[in-house]
Order: sequence, then structure tokens, then C-alpha cells
Amino acid sequence: MLLIVRQIYYLYRNNTANMAASWHEALAYAQEKNLPQVYHDCDADTYGACRTGEQQGKFVAGVFIEHRCICMPAHLSGEELAAKEKKFREENPDW
Repeated sequence: MLLIVRQIYYLYRNNTANMAASWHEALAYAQEKNLPQVYHDCDADTYGACRTGEQQGKFVAGVFIEHRCICMPAHLSGEELAAKEKKFREENPDW
């Protein structure tokens, strides 16, 4: 139980994820917090910004389940991010 509490506390204190409704909102948050990446969490259907290598997901019965995310550099424009995501989804329809 103590391990689970520590995991939750760590994610709470260190998680930079911010729920956003679009690539544009995610970019604004990344610029505000000086974060290098933005992502679209396809399982939760949310957007956000994060550090390189930071996992997105949730705890289920004390086990961290990583979500499928499309992560890209925050220096791209919202239009470029949307176009790259669209292309990826067209090339990987089952993902």
C-alpha cells in the first residue's frame, strides 16, 4: 500500500500533463511551462505537454497502465501537429 501511495504522489508532483482540448492549447501550455513535447493521448482523448520520455496513463488496481499517445516536438505549429497526426492515423488505421 505504501508503494502505491508513493507512486501516486510521485505522479502528482512530477507529472507535467495538462489536459487540453487541442494541439493549440497543448502548445500554449508547453510554451508557458517551457516543456519540449506535446501529445495527444488517444486513449483518454486529451492533449497535453510533457517532458521527453514522460509516460501518460492511469493506475488500475495499483498497476500503471500506459496510454497510447502521439508525442511530437513543441516547436511545431498546431497545423503541422494536426497534419502529422492525420497522416499517422491514415498510415496506421488499427493503432
